[in-house]
Amino acid sequence: MTQIAIVLYPGFTALDVIGPYEVLRFLPDAEVRFVWHEAGPITADSGVAILGATHTLAETPRPDIVVVPGGSSSVGIHARDKHLLAWLGQVHETTAWTSSVCAGSVILAAAGLLTDQRATSHWQVLPSLRLFGVTPVGDERIVFSGRVVTSAGVSAGIDLALWIAGKVGGTTRAEAIQLAIEYDPQPPFDAGHLSKSTTSAKALALVLLTKESVNPAHLSAITKLAWTQSLAKVRNR
Repeated sequence: MTQIAIVLYPGFTALDVIGPYEVLRFLPDAEVRFVWHEAGPITADSGVAILGATHTLAETPRPDIVVVPGGSSSVGIHARDKHLLAWLGQVHETTAWTSSVCAGSVILAAAGLLTDQRATSHWQVLPSLRLFGVTPVGDERIVFSGRVVTSAGVSAGIDLALWIAGKVGGTTRAEAIQLAIEYDPQPPFDAGHLSKSTTSAKALALVLLTKESVNPAHLSAITKLAWTQSLAKVRNR
């Protein structure tokens, strides 16, 4: 059995979770768990979509694969969750793969799993990784170092999961899963990376993202997170 733990915290981005789930559930003998401090319904950052945590973190001490999603208005809060960070550090000792989608890499970094390593994330979040001694990579969709794998923003979670599927189940299995979900991207626009996007599209994207991420709790958490990391660097000199 391959146990897959997808962290499901309040304010997660839905596609960060559902994309990897639809791929990884097809691995041989897969057992997918949506995990959080307690089981029950959890609302996405849209405020509309709701998924259910099936198991607690405590009930899931030795998963084979861990996926940490991003969340537009909550990553800063959960990157300061000592119980979550401790669980990630504990389970990483025995996982085959510990991974993140989008801004979930900030949570992995806060748990100390990306120190002195290369990692990617959503383009808006990449600079934040430097606070944790991480080298941000903005031109690679998937970045792996040892057993830790990070992926770029939101939709990259599907690519991440297929990459892991290839490592766990082999190329044929991964290709079969890709065909099963008919993942054959042919977008009507070619603006999915900063290097390809127009100035006006970048400006509007920032407006859209700002609407998602601006709330007092999130801003306070991000400020405290930055302060904590900066202070730690000064004290360690």
